[in-house]
Amino acid sequence: MDQPVTVETTTSVNWVGRANDLSPRIAAAADEIESQGKVTSEIMEALHDAELFRMGLPRSIGGGEAAPLEIMQTIEKIAEADASTAWCVGQATGCAWASAYVPHEVAEDMFGSKDAVLAWGPAAKSATAVPVDGGYLVYGEWRFGSGSRNATWLGGHSKVCDQDGKQMQDNNGHPLLRTMLFPKAEAEMIDVWQVMGLKGTGSDNYAVKDLFVPAGYTTWRNNQPDREEDGPLYSIPLLTCYGILFSGLALGIARTMLNDFIVLAEGKVGGGMTTVLRENAVIQSQVAQHEGKWRASRAFLVQMLEEYWSVLSAHEAPPVDLRAKLRLSITYSMNQARDVANFVFQASGTNAIFEANPFERRFRDIHTVSALGQSHVWNYEPVGQVFLGLPPSGHRI
Repeated sequence: MDQPVTVETTTSVNWVGRANDLSPRIAAAADEIESQGKVTSEIMEALHDAELFRMGLPRSIGGGEAAPLEIMQTIEKIAEADASTAWCVGQATGCAWASAYVPHEVAEDMFGSKDAVLAWGPAAKSATAVPVDGGYLVYGEWRFGSGSRNATWLGGHSKVCDQDGKQMQDNNGHPLLRTMLFPKAEAEMIDVWQVMGLKGTGSDNYAVKDLFVPAGYTTWRNNQPDREEDGPLYSIPLLTCYGILFSGLALGIARTMLNDFIVLAEGKVGGGMTTVLRENAVIQSQVAQHEGKWRASRAFLVQMLEEYWSVLSAHEAPPVDLRAKLRLSITYSMNQARDVANFVFQASGTNAIFEANPFERRFRDIHTVSALGQSHVWNYEPVGQVFLGLPPSGHRI
């Protein structure tokens, strides 16, 4: 095992700068990342050297404990180079929130080595954990283990059931759930990742059978009795955390697509035209409007992240209207980013369909991002309820 790593523990770490320094290497490796179905070993080593998988870890175990805006902008910068790499770093950063909800010695065991990466997917209906002396016996199969091909640890969100298979309840009468944390070597990896986009994330299925997991290596999302860290970063609900990460990712993809289109427009003459695209009035108008969409939605997201972080840093609970506006900024920025990508793809004409050009993969990637829950229009419903003076439904804000 690698020697434990110690990172800077001040807020002066320039995470975005570190990502920016790596961007040319990541972009140059993007084709190989896609073909391998995982981030290449060379890029993983560079990411670990820059400690980018440690942004969200507590400082008490050598992590960066970065602010949400820093994390968002770092993922955005990586996504400008390659969406799959950004997704893996973002997903692992969200999973690393678990380090604040397990005993310190467990967190140090899991994340003490330089190459530590925790990956997990959503809860699985079939996954069960049966309490036994000292821990749980776990059985189940989970999907969407993003970055699992390079992970060292896996997590499995599981129903806690008694010996008869009946789901147990907590002290409030709610169904009892726990996340089981175990070394990747103890799981069966199942190659299912044949998909349209984000091919380089290697988001495979994984399964265990009758695996013993010690009680200390279990937790549940945002379960306050489990919480070991006082830092405001760990007051952010995990679903909101992923929204922050993936909104930055969508904005990064769209930014590069628009930049590359502007370069294309300098020299491409469209079908039936006599001048290059940038001299066409329709293209000029559309570029302006989509630049505005990107900048306005990003500015809204940044503003909400700053306001939200200010409240958390004062050790206060964000009010429901602020949580609603943050959720709106997350979903809206992702949808606007997709609109920008759609414009670029259409306006680029046949240039957009060739793998050799910089549009086709990013178009597939951003639509794969959009298929996931953080950008779905159903996120607007509870936000609208709050704006209309009603209690929000669900748990998305």
